[in-house]
Amino acid sequence: MITFIIPAHNEELLVGRTISALHAAAGALNEPYEIIVVDDASTDATTTVAVRGGARVLSIHCRQIAAARNAGAAQAQGDLLVFVDADTHVPETIVVAAVHEMRVGAVGGGARARFDGSVPIYGRILAWLWLWIIQRFGQLASGCFLFCTRQAFEAAGGFDKTLYAAEDVVLGRQLRRLGRFVILREMVVTSGRNVRLHSAFEALRIMVGFVLRGPGFFRTRHGPWYGQRRNDPDHKT
Repeated sequence: MITFIIPAHNEELLVGRTISALHAAAGALNEPYEIIVVDDASTDATTTVAVRGGARVLSIHCRQIAAARNAGAAQAQGDLLVFVDADTHVPETIVVAAVHEMRVGAVGGGARARFDGSVPIYGRILAWLWLWIIQRFGQLASGCFLFCTRQAFEAAGGFDKTLYAAEDVVLGRQLRRLGRFVILREMVVTSGRNVRLHSAFEALRIMVGFVLRGPGFFRTRHGPWYGQRRNDPDHKT
């Protein structure tokens, strides 16, 4: 069985689209699946939208994406786990490829990703560096789409709950130590809202902090993931 796990905080505008895409993609597989939305302290209609879309909802109050991902995994019935961000569109080809890789021996992996809508120049540069340099040579999965077997997830210890970001990078490194870790050629499409709504200076500060201190830089709740969300001008209702 496949379990899709979607961590979400105030994602009423996008989570329904993500769930619908997963239903459509999973329909190409000849095996059962479930979709779990982990609603982490939302104050909007995230839960209502998720239930209406056919997902099982788990409510927590941590405001930490690592804890939300782990909570979903703890409730999963599947032997294959697929973690998808609430603002990410996953096509059928990605789901089929990810499941195939795990069924033929990969412990896990991820996919490349591109932003939706228009993004500023610095965002395009960051995306290029991530796709063609960091992912290609570092074998890092985009955090918006990460998959692994339950056995590997448990052996790796799950997501590091001392981190408020980069928990996906750390888990990816741990999974690579356990076996074959693949980066799919296909791309998912994720929201570029954090790039559109934050300055190049803010992005640079985060990047420098990560380079100098590694994942430990994210042991406090800061950055665009935990601030007050502004309206995304590119969002289509």
